[in-house]
Amino acid sequence: MYAFLRIFEFTYPNKTKVMKRNVLLCLLCLLHWAVIAQNPAPDTSWIKANYIKTEQYITMRDGVRLFTAIYTPRDNSQTYPIIMQRTPYSVRPYGEGNYRRSLGPNVHLMREKYIFVYQDARGRYKSEGTFREMTPAIPNKKSSKDVDESSDTHETVEWLLKNTRNNGKVGQWGISFPGYYSSAGLPDAHPAMKAVSPQAPMSDEFIGDDCYHNGAFFLMDNFGFYSGFDGLKSKDGTNYQSHFSVEYKDAYKYFLELGALKKTNAAPYFADPNSIWRQTTAHPVYDEFWQSRNIKRHLKNIKPAVLVVGGWFDAEDLYGALKTYAAIEKQSPGNNNRLVMGPWTHGGWAAPAWKGFARYQFGADVNKYYQEEIETKFFNHYLKGKGTFEQPEVTVFETGSNEWKHYDVWPPANSKPTPYYFGPNGKLAVEKPTPSTSLTNYESDPANPVPYTSVTSGHRNNEYMAEDQRFASQRPDVLSFQTDSLSEDLTLTGEIVADLMVSMTGSDADFIVKVIDVWPAGSSVTAVKEGEKAVDMSGYQQMVRAEVLRGKFRNNFSKPEPFAKGKIEQVTVKLNEVAHTFKKGHRVMVQIQSSWFPLVDRNPQKFMNIFEASESDFQKSEISIHHNADNPSRITLPVLR
Repeated sequence: MYAFLRIFEFTYPNKTKVMKRNVLLCLLCLLHWAVIAQNPAPDTSWIKANYIKTEQYITMRDGVRLFTAIYTPRDNSQTYPIIMQRTPYSVRPYGEGNYRRSLGPNVHLMREKYIFVYQDARGRYKSEGTFREMTPAIPNKKSSKDVDESSDTHETVEWLLKNTRNNGKVGQWGISFPGYYSSAGLPDAHPAMKAVSPQAPMSDEFIGDDCYHNGAFFLMDNFGFYSGFDGLKSKDGTNYQSHFSVEYKDAYKYFLELGALKKTNAAPYFADPNSIWRQTTAHPVYDEFWQSRNIKRHLKNIKPAVLVVGGWFDAEDLYGALKTYAAIEKQSPGNNNRLVMGPWTHGGWAAPAWKGFARYQFGADVNKYYQEEIETKFFNHYLKGKGTFEQPEVTVFETGSNEWKHYDVWPPANSKPTPYYFGPNGKLAVEKPTPSTSLTNYESDPANPVPYTSVTSGHRNNEYMAEDQRFASQRPDVLSFQTDSLSEDLTLTGEIVADLMVSMTGSDADFIVKVIDVWPAGSSVTAVKEGEKAVDMSGYQQMVRAEVLRGKFRNNFSKPEPFAKGKIEQVTVKLNEVAHTFKKGHRVMVQIQSSWFPLVDRNPQKFMNIFEASESDFQKSEISIHHNADNPSRITLPVLR
């Protein structure tokens, strides 16, 4: 969700100093492409010539009015289906004479002519009511006071059907937070809702989306996003005052000097006790606050056709896309549900073109295929009855081989979980270890945490998900295990699970597990831009997937437990799914470390509420990864047979 606030600021930069800084962050990390792609051509004048804009307040069942902008084709010779987006990021520009630069998910659908509807979510911008971060769903509503995003969506659809020149069919889409609103509108959907596309949808903010990952707090993103997202709203509802303004060019240095996070709950930071930051840090375990906001468990008996879209390089909601699809598959058997996963960052599929990312080059414009053959045909078929939509159940772009692959189920039926065991001298092999005693130690020091990137910057380096990890493997507090050179291609398609047998001198620790594609000496790839030299990939340690687990949640996210000094325990780290081919001659590497800063906050390595920790609570810890016959640490890879 964080990128989309920044994207929005890029489009409408009349903001406070902090918001303007977010514009710069957006530009630097290239996330603005997701909105530029909505699309710069045709422009506002084309939209004015072809659409009429009206603005309405639509009344919900509890009397709250939601501000809604409606763009209707000027050609009144026919009726049109509706495509709507509900958003906390504003339906700007306000005023019936002021038009957006683009409409809908892509330029092809804009030219197809739909009734495009944008709505400020409850409590945001010009809409009335109280905003709640990922509003808890109410499955059994007993009165008009029981409202959630499903009921607000339902009421909106009902009003639109009665008050626009429509054909009786409605679709919904959104990326990131608007993607969540698309998911949240699926339970008890209005019968007219025929096609919904949750794209990079937030789904569970404690387990894998945005705020926390497996109980580990995503510091840098939360700090930057919430500083401006939910401040004091202006009287006219068009802007928000930031909680505070800070400037820094070196995020690692800034957050290290900031120190213990308890100081952020007071001036000059998040002094407002009702701020979302304060709500987020007040719930450091998976309690009812987070469980009630898990939209996945409500994706039952879903009726509309669903197209879930996500990106393998999405630093925010990769989990959300994969798990939203999985939840619908499990809880709504028989639903017309499809999954598309491409080589994209957060929202990258909406860009005008997408031919490469970081040092990946895809060989073609993957967005042309997605927008024309999948997204446009999806909405046209289900909302207009135009053409066919015979897209396979699962469409994924396989990195490494740079090929689109199609499957009937996800993960594929012929993907076999295969354990690879850690061994002495950094070995990773399919053979189970035989020594009675074997382990590898490292010292984790919160005063000198492992950086998540080699880039010095004041914003998140979005390319960290594909970055060369040699900067990390050179550190003594990062363990590396790797296979011999592969004698043939190795394709991984599905979820990765690491089972670590660990002991430590402290009572808590984080565990970051990274799966890396090690390129052989002398490797290179063709340049991203025509005319540039080939990119040197010799020895490149290209990160394929990584995830963190806060150790105290190793057995239960709701009931943290301390580690006993010196006791060997199993820690299971689940990494998000992957579709990647390690080419012949490459190696598979796994890195293990206990800090990932400042992407993730520092663990004091002492069992406690980290948001109440003082600097004196942070301590070094000696951590051991055991890899012997009785305690075999391993990583299970989904090998495609």
